[in-house]
Amino acid sequence: MTEEELDENLLWAGTTPPSLEDMEALAREAIAALPGQFRTEALKVALRVEDFAPEDLLAEMEMEDPFELTGLYEGIPLPEKSVMDQPMRPDTIWLFRRPILDEWVARGDVALGDLVGHVVVHELAHHFGWSDEDIATIDRWWE
Repeated sequence: MTEEELDENLLWAGTTPPSLEDMEALAREAIAALPGQFRTEALKVALRVEDFAPEDLLAEMEMEDPFELTGLYEGIPLPEKSVMDQPMRPDTIWLFRRPILDEWVARGDVALGDLVGHVVVHELAHHFGWSDEDIATIDRWWE
């Protein structure tokens, strides 16, 4: 190990990764930053932050690697909702902390809050039924 690598490792000594609560706070900040017309509706969507997607969910999605899934929208998109729908549970955005942290570290060029915000907006896009163009007006990820 080089002296530079040792210094870098020592910089992180004694620190802990962001907790589930930290990740939720970042997600709530991203929702609070949405334009008003979207923020109001987004606040009605439940938010769950877990380390990984549950095994049954991964199996249902035919995914073997839990690090492949950073987030998920579970519910009926607004354009498809009907007054006849009897929801079994609230529309929910799931965020998976460990895969998000893994992607954040692998990228190395983006703030964690920006990455969490990107995942939140992507999942909200499913809820709102947004097109790619709609997403681009809200999430300027590439800038």
